[in-house]
Amino acid sequence: MLELVKYIVEQLVEDKSAINITSSQTENGETITIRVAEGDIGKVIGKQGKIAMAIRTLAKAVGIKEGKRYNIEIED
Repeated sequence: MLELVKYIVEQLVEDKSAINITSSQTENGETITIRVAEGDIGKVIGKQGKIAMAIRTLAKAVGIKEGKRYNIEIED
């Protein structure tokens, strides 16, 4: 799952070296945290949060297929 999220984020941002994607286990499932450069945060979130919602939808679809639950967080 981390590879999928990293691939998507790499296609959106300009500063690929600033991408930091981490994963941690919680009681609700696995939380994936995305951190990018300050200038690229808007590209990852998108207008009205549409890109962020699309990333979360893909994570949900993969989670259903794998029998897991993924939560996506975007931090600045």
